[in-house]
Amino acid sequence: MGFLHLGNFFINQNKLMKLPMNFCTTHVTAFTNKFSAHCSTLFSTLIVAGLLLFATGCQSPMVPASQDSIDRAAETITAEAILNHVEILASDSLEGRAPATPGEEMTVDYIITQLKAKGVEPGMPDGSYIQEFPLLGQRVDGSKASMQIKNGGRVAGDLEYSAEFMAWPSNEEERVTLEDAELVYVGYGIQAPEYDWDDYKGVDVSGKVLVFKNSDPAYDDELFEGDARLYYGRWSYKFEKAAEMGALGALIIHTTPTAGYPWLVVSNSWGRERFTLKGSVDPTTAPAFNGWLTQRSSIALFEEAGYTLKEVLDAADSPDFAPMPLNGITLDVDLTSSYSNMSSTNVVGKIGGNDRALKDEYVIFSSHHDHLGITYPVEGDSINNGAIDNASGVAAMLELAGAMTEIEEGLRRTTLFMFVGAEEMGLLGSLYWSRNPSVHPGKVSANFNMDSMQPYGETSDFVLIGYGRNSLTEAFQKHAEAAGRTIIPDQAPEQGLFYRSDHFSYARVGIPAIFPNAGSDYLNKPEGFAEETARVTASNYHAVSDEINEYWDTSGAAADAQLIFRTAIDVINRDEMMEWVDGDEFKAVREAMLEDAK
Repeated sequence: MGFLHLGNFFINQNKLMKLPMNFCTTHVTAFTNKFSAHCSTLFSTLIVAGLLLFATGCQSPMVPASQDSIDRAAETITAEAILNHVEILASDSLEGRAPATPGEEMTVDYIITQLKAKGVEPGMPDGSYIQEFPLLGQRVDGSKASMQIKNGGRVAGDLEYSAEFMAWPSNEEERVTLEDAELVYVGYGIQAPEYDWDDYKGVDVSGKVLVFKNSDPAYDDELFEGDARLYYGRWSYKFEKAAEMGALGALIIHTTPTAGYPWLVVSNSWGRERFTLKGSVDPTTAPAFNGWLTQRSSIALFEEAGYTLKEVLDAADSPDFAPMPLNGITLDVDLTSSYSNMSSTNVVGKIGGNDRALKDEYVIFSSHHDHLGITYPVEGDSINNGAIDNASGVAAMLELAGAMTEIEEGLRRTTLFMFVGAEEMGLLGSLYWSRNPSVHPGKVSANFNMDSMQPYGETSDFVLIGYGRNSLTEAFQKHAEAAGRTIIPDQAPEQGLFYRSDHFSYARVGIPAIFPNAGSDYLNKPEGFAEETARVTASNYHAVSDEINEYWDTSGAAADAQLIFRTAIDVINRDEMMEWVDGDEFKAVREAMLEDAK
């Protein structure tokens, strides 16, 4: 650097840069005040400006958190603290934490109180913790719902609502009536250029009721990742594609193997009040209705058209498939719905980054705070407490946020903690954020989703939903190995879990996302423990029995949260952002978002 010449004074710039920070705010100021008293106004101004310019260099460069400080911070995430949060969040007093209820209000208040106590700042641009979003509730009047299959004008089948079909207006109309609507079977109904797959083959299906096979092709490991279910196989993709193609309506054929769950799940899920983001549908272009057919109803439908159900399902498993009009077969539909307006809440906290070059980039944690609320009584209990799903995730994320404040001066990027609402209604809180982001998705390095932590004790293994899809896998492997643990991929890829929690909303806007999940190779547990707790978890899922029970040991949740914490600090402090692997379905949107954020 050399020397700065100021009149008869020489200042060694190298030494100035190495002076303590308090020298800049005291000695330099005192010096300039004293010196300017003996100089002309103009000359003193120049000197002050020069000294202040170099005073900015007195600030020490940002130093990332040391391994020792990270270790100490990680140890503050304890089993006891997580359990304490769960006991409150899953208590009867919060009434199951359903959106737009007093239970949600109490939950939001609790989360904000905890964030403030831990020193986590408000994360929204307006300086608040709150992002509200509007919901539209819809309830079908099953007593008035009807669907008839007709062959050449003759009624060939009169289907019973709930037992044989489920359907609802998808254009926000109170009543939908269709007569003699034409049907077209479109196989899986997929358009996937990356797999050279197009089930429509240029056929105009607008104005028709489209009938879909559920799931996606699984007969070839080179196509659609074999047995793994991609978004192309989700029911939501089918309905979205029907709208895109200008369809009059959409029906999905249900079989337990293709859905992964029995018809009872369909009838229960769509038989109660359902919610969407208000304003997300254009009634002038949306299909008139969406719905499902049972396997028995589907057999009857295709027999009228001269096919067996097996024939049409098998036909879909070919890239040469083309739409099959069900000539002469039509549908009459009559559906009545009532609607309600309400709102739910995302809670967003923030820990600011300190690296000048990276502080405007972000890492997002997500965890849904809602559950199912109060439903029909089961043995006198009507409160769905949601202890595992997802009081455990909220509890762990609160403690992780608190641990991060212990080393916040050593964090390069900014961290956002999003406690999102209405996940159980269809990922609606995170979907709303993705459509109304508080920061540009192209500035977000990664998303860690915390949904249903390990409640039964420590395991040697650790599951990643989204394993191998982006560079977060490598980051987790590094820290799992250091902890003596093994990272394994999703053990049930056919269930499409990557598309069933909030990380999917972030992935859809290009953000590399991961869903850490509980392992099953338990440490210091009796033989058969894994099988028994798996049975208990399955029976308690979305039931009033999802409560703290005799099997609970939150040391597992703490160990998993510590591993997530260590991995996240690594990601926050890396030079580069995370990225999707080549060929992943979210790679293209990521590249577009990165370009748009420049």
